[in-house]
Amino acid sequence: HDSTGKLNSGILNGNINQLGDFDQCLRVHQQQMVNGGGDDDAATGSNVEMKGQYCLAYAQPELPHKSKRLQTFFNLVRSHGPFRSEFDDPGHRVPRFFLINWGICVPSSCSHKDVEYTVKEYLNNVTESTGVSFKVRVEPQMCQVKENKPWDSGTTWAVRFFTIILSITILSTVYHLCTKNKKPNDWLVAFSLDKNLRWLFNTSSSSDDIEAVHGLRLLNAIMLLFSHKSMAIFFNPYDNRTEMAESLGQPWTVVGRAASLYTDPFLLFSGMLTAYSFFGRLNKGQTIKLKNEYINRFIRIVPPLGALILFCTFILPMLGSGPQWNLVVGHHADICKKNWWRNLLFIHNYFGFSNMCLTHTHHLGIDTQLFAVAPFMIFAMWKWPRKGAMALVALALLATFGRYYVTVLYELSNYIYFGTNIKRLFRTADRMYSFPPLRSTVYIMGIFLGFALRKFRGIKLSKTQVYWGWTVAIACLLISLLGPAPMGSMSYQYNSTHSAIYAAFVPITWCIFFVWVVFASHNGYTNKITDMFSWKGFQVTTKLSYAIYLTQFPAYFFNVGRRRHVHHYYNFFSVMFDTNEYLCIFFASVVLTVLFDAPFQNIRKLITKRTPTAVASGPANATNKSINANDSAAKEITTTNSTSTKHLHSD
Repeated sequence: HDSTGKLNSGILNGNINQLGDFDQCLRVHQQQMVNGGGDDDAATGSNVEMKGQYCLAYAQPELPHKSKRLQTFFNLVRSHGPFRSEFDDPGHRVPRFFLINWGICVPSSCSHKDVEYTVKEYLNNVTESTGVSFKVRVEPQMCQVKENKPWDSGTTWAVRFFTIILSITILSTVYHLCTKNKKPNDWLVAFSLDKNLRWLFNTSSSSDDIEAVHGLRLLNAIMLLFSHKSMAIFFNPYDNRTEMAESLGQPWTVVGRAASLYTDPFLLFSGMLTAYSFFGRLNKGQTIKLKNEYINRFIRIVPPLGALILFCTFILPMLGSGPQWNLVVGHHADICKKNWWRNLLFIHNYFGFSNMCLTHTHHLGIDTQLFAVAPFMIFAMWKWPRKGAMALVALALLATFGRYYVTVLYELSNYIYFGTNIKRLFRTADRMYSFPPLRSTVYIMGIFLGFALRKFRGIKLSKTQVYWGWTVAIACLLISLLGPAPMGSMSYQYNSTHSAIYAAFVPITWCIFFVWVVFASHNGYTNKITDMFSWKGFQVTTKLSYAIYLTQFPAYFFNVGRRRHVHHYYNFFSVMFDTNEYLCIFFASVVLTVLFDAPFQNIRKLITKRTPTAVASGPANATNKSINANDSAAKEITTTNSTSTKHLHSD
């Protein structure tokens, strides 16, 4: 009784999620002798073990009639509904905000159906005279008992795998340190911490480096971190949740609501770097073997991704507990056990968000599929510049129109407005946001930018042209951020036309700013803005960006899952700027980078180190002999950018 959540004060301020005392409930453990009914109690009695079982029940109140007074109360109880959820909405990715979470402590002999029936009967008896009824559900996985289960075979093999990787890393590091004064074997130092940490924190670059990309990538990565964090905080119980919703129902929260917007520049940069590399190689007469390009990309991306899937599926669920642990950690692990292979084939974005292993990695599927067709678009533009450019413009326009059309047709929203319907969010993700053809506009813009950086390097612009370039770029930036700001207001009503305009055109205007910054910076038209984004230290964040992208959601959900008590929401900044959480993400990113990203890049370079075959003769051919065909992107864009096309972020 003491461990079960109780009705408390502040219901009209959103204090409706009562988690009870999770740890006290699971500590209940007693063995007692039960009389079997015979004359000899010792002979007929049995030893019965009683354990505490914690169940998180979900309840959704319903009004049978339209009462303005009750609707006003319910609006406060539901904290104005920044997310409008239904009872059957999936809750492992986006919070079911309208549901009441109630922690119940019962004996372990009770089934989840027993708890569900009891809670429903209790609530309906309490509200019998009011006309309010409740839907109640207790899911089997949300009932937890403290028990020491042996590891399953998957967890055992996962631990063995990571132990082997750590052992190889230690041996490689020791060997590297012992051969400091000699030339070590490149294969044996591939996993060396000394080598990989030096690479990670090295900020040297060549004259051909596109320096502004590093800072621009970091800017969007930070915005994504905050946007994803703002989604995670809605899982947590607060005793003043209504006050929290009111503070977040302001137009300025557009910064955190436009999560989809911050992923578009990474598609832009991916298309730009791919085109920049390919156009440079084609102009020098080098052959491009697509099979090698695809294999190289697979080797670059899969090891960190595979390691994260393995960790989140078999090891992370063993590292904690809490009322919502099985929802945000365990449920994701169960999905990954079934569907992990889709992620490694980069087709998981076609199977829907609700059944996707590590949903935040959908962007890898989008970018990889666009990369698969990019060489054909780039070659067409190189071979037939006018016709190729016109074809790419037509494809970009078609994708733009497609985003507008499907948004109106299916009533989608690529923007998290106040009162967003969760079904609409999932429908948007499945029908538009994770569908590569409809996301290809900015990728094609990146191809044009890569072409322009090669074609117009050193172009002379007048002061007037530079002035208007910056004016248009900044205007596009402000339009992208301030234009949809009214959609964050608590009074906003969904309008499919507004959403369609946002989905179709704002990704373009947002990316125009980054196109101009990169183009102006690369051609020497610098100012304080370009100098800031071109700081050499940002090259470190570029190398970490892929790992940060992979680890941020597991870190957020880890903290949500182990949250045991109701907290008081102070203000947006006190919740958002959780220094410990961001330090954990940074540390996890460094570990993932030096154990899996950098070592397998070293191995990839050793495997693909071959002399290319050139199709041109003369001076170009002589130059080509010193360039590795399969690794020329790294040679031309510098080692720092050798993995730029795969350092992506996603919502």
